Amino acid sequence: MSEHQTHRVAVIGGDGIGPEVTAAALRVVAATGVALETTEYDLGAARFLRDGFVLDDATLEELRGHDAILLGAVGPAIGDTRIPGGVLERGLLLKMRFGLDLYINYRPFHGVAGSLAAGTSFAIVRENTEGPYAGEGGTLRYNTAHEVATQGSVNTRFGVERCVRYAFERASALARPRLTLVHKTNVLTFAGNLWSRVVEEVGREYPEVAVDYNHVDAACIYLVENPARYGVIVTDNLFGDILSDLAGAVTGGIGFAASANLNPSKTGASLFEPVHGAAHDIVGTGRANPLAAVSSAALMLEHLGEMAAAQRLARAVTDFDGDVASLGTAGVTAQLIERL
Repeated sequence: MSEHQTHRVAVIGGDGIGPEVTAAALRVVAATGVALETTEYDLGAARFLRDGFVLDDATLEELRGHDAILLGAVGPAIGDTRIPGGVLERGLLLKMRFGLDLYINYRPFHGVAGSLAAGTSFAIVRENTEGPYAGEGGTLRYNTAHEVATQGSVNTRFGVERCVRYAFERASALARPRLTLVHKTNVLTFAGNLWSRVVEEVGREYPEVAVDYNHVDAACIYLVENPARYGVIVTDNLFGDILSDLAGAVTGGIGFAASANLNPSKTGASLFEPVHGAAHDIVGTGRANPLAAVSSAALMLEHLGEMAAAQRLARAVTDFDGDVASLGTAGVTAQLIERL
């Protein structure tokens, strides 16, 4: 990548501590020498409460034109019921995933000292645009004693295969190439069979990758008892959503977990965000942990082709051994910049 190239990045600070950790991440990125041209977008719970705006098609097209999107966090404070459930999730986050075709959710995990998974590294590759989150379903006789609600899981050969191929590419790059399909094939027989067949077929192209399978309930146990057994986990949208939060907990907490919502074909801007929420209760206290946001920025640099800077940034986070609680946002940021 040319040292003179400037990348256009849309920045959605969002709500709560989102703007704080995003600003910290951008300061650390600047210390790598990578040039970013940033555009701020006011989106999230605060914007919705102010004027009812979530995300329109025109703004979505503006976002598409960027090289990447860096997101802090969105959501109201706990207990604030002024925003109906699903408004931000479907109107903002899922609209970006579907509209920009962010079909891969990639989450790498590194167990920090003192965690259940200390010293281990693994990743979860989650299909990000299908499954139960596609919105298939409906209700009959709503809010009556005879109400019927259905919620389907959409799994296409196209969607499953491109996710599985991405997972195999990630697994093949590991020192010990391993891929585990996680599903519930004994109950979800139709979707499970599709996923199993695709993994088997694509796996023939990657003979160096060891492949196995876990039911999702067993995977929850193994992630707690023996996370070192995993290299790359590939799974569907719903299971990946749940497992990645569990993985964050066993590796030190979601305050350390990063997330990349990827469009590997680059027909839309990929989105990078920490897994944690908006944490309104610590806004302005200087206590927000910026490590997940910085890790997300490292994934962004990798996607932009800035491999050397991405590796330096990821290593600075992995090697970080300071006390986050005592250092606070500013102290952690300063130490990361010093390491760079």
